[in-house]
Amino acid sequence: MIEKLAYNLGVNDEEPNIALAIELCEAKDLVGIKEIVDGLKNKKTQIVNDCIKVLYEVGKRSPELISDYALTFIALLKSRNNRLVWGSMMAVSQVTPINPNDVFENIDIIVNTYENGSVITRDYSISVFAELAKADERYEKVTFKKIIQHLKTCKPKEVGQHSERAFICINKKNSKEFVDVLIERRDDLTDPQKKRVDKLIKNIENGKFNS
Repeated sequence: MIEKLAYNLGVNDEEPNIALAIELCEAKDLVGIKEIVDGLKNKKTQIVNDCIKVLYEVGKRSPELISDYALTFIALLKSRNNRLVWGSMMAVSQVTPINPNDVFENIDIIVNTYENGSVITRDYSISVFAELAKADERYEKVTFKKIIQHLKTCKPKEVGQHSERAFICINKKNSKEFVDVLIERRDDLTDPQKKRVDKLIKNIENGKFNS
């Protein structure tokens, strides 16, 4: 499978990696996926970057096929390769609904990566926090606080997108605190951004929850 990566084909775009991910999903090829996971240890950065791309593209389509590698992805959050870090956080967000226990056991690593990561890394960290909060009330006590604190302090342009990411964990018990922070930030937002949060608020008022 490694020979089908974009770098090994001499192609300077992601199409071969996406095609490989689709092939792995359609065949439910766990052996092939293991080969791609092993490729994350390659000394060539380009191959490593291709491998994480393939894996999170698999995760988009069939997260159960990569769920056994939650701890592998979490370990990669400590990498100095930013592409690998945010790609791994994306993969973690995909496997959290299937394997929340392993993810929460490493919540300190997730939080540290969130606090020190790039914009994209932080985006997917919010998804991880939300998936954990949705998965278990014990996890919600920790990660929902992180979400609320983030929405209070993040840049205005992030409020809409990140509140949408967080909405999957909103329920009757925690919805008031969520709505309160959105209303608190609303004056900071542009009209299109206000529409995004207003839609969430309306859904909550109408009793439409994702959790």
